[in-house]
Amino acid sequence: MLDNLSRGHREAVRFGPLIDADLRDGAAIRAALQEHPVDAVIHFAALAAVGESMAAPELYFENNVHGTLNLLEAMRQQGIDKIVFSSTCATYGIPQEDPISEATQQNPVSPYGETKLMVEQMLRWYGTCHGLRWAALRYFNVAGCDPEGELGEEHDPETHLIPLAIDAALGKRPPLEVFGDDYATPDGTAIRDYIHVWDLVEAHRLALEKLCGDTVSFACNLGTGTGASVRQVLAAVEEVTGHPVPHNIGPRRAGDPPSLVAAPEKANKILDWSPTYPSLVDSVRHTLQWRQKR
Repeated sequence: MLDNLSRGHREAVRFGPLIDADLRDGAAIRAALQEHPVDAVIHFAALAAVGESMAAPELYFENNVHGTLNLLEAMRQQGIDKIVFSSTCATYGIPQEDPISEATQQNPVSPYGETKLMVEQMLRWYGTCHGLRWAALRYFNVAGCDPEGELGEEHDPETHLIPLAIDAALGKRPPLEVFGDDYATPDGTAIRDYIHVWDLVEAHRLALEKLCGDTVSFACNLGTGTGASVRQVLAAVEEVTGHPVPHNIGPRRAGDPPSLVAAPEKANKILDWSPTYPSLVDSVRHTLQWRQKR
C-alpha cells in the first residue's frame, strides 16, 4: 500500500508493507514500483470532498489529476497494465435521468467530479495508446463500516452524513445542518444511493479478477439502485440509536444535485455483483458499532 497519510491512518493498514509517499512525487512512485513486484493497481488515492473542491479547485487538479498521471507513467514504465480506479457518480453532475445509467451524459458540476472524469479520460487514452486495461468504478454514496467493527471511517473534520447524524443524536456534536429542504424530491431534501463499504470492497475484488481474465476495460456504477433522502437517513439513525437527530435547515450546498441514484445493472452483469448490505439501517448500525468501539 502507498499512501501519504494526509487523510488516512497508519493503524488502518493491516496487510503488506506501507510506503509513505505522495502520488505527486513521481520519483517516489517509480521507486516504489521498481522495489515491489506489482501486477495490478487499485487506485483509491484522491481528495474527495465536493465542498472543498469548490473552495480550492487547484488542490484537486494537482492531487487527483497530476498525481494519477504520475502513477500511470510509472506503471507504463514498469510494464504494469491493469488498474481499478475509484471514480464517482459526481462525474454525472446534475443528471437528466433517474436512475443513472452508464450511458447518462457526464457533465460534472464540481472540480472534484471534473478531476475524476479527467482521470477516466486518461485511462481510456492510455488503454488505446499503451494497452492499459482498466476498470472505472463510479461510486455512489459510500456508507457503513466493517461489519465486525475492526475498521471504519474516521475523518477530521467529519463530512459524511451518517456519522454526523449519529454523533448529533448521541449529543457528541451540535445539531446537524441539513443543506436544503426545497429540492424537487418527495420530502424536499436531497436523495442519495447509499452503498455499504463492504459491498464496495467486494466489487473491487471482482473487478480486479475480471481484468486479470479476458474482460475488456469498462466503467460501471456501484450503488444499490435505491435512493434515500436526508430525512430518511435521519429516521434510520433515530431507529438505530433510539434518539432523535437534532438538526437545522440551512441553504443548499454548491455543487449538490437533488438526486443521485444508480442503475446498477451493468455491475450486476459484468461483475456478477449485487449488494450484501442493501439496507440503509445496516450501514447506520455498523457505523454506530464502529464509533462506539472507537
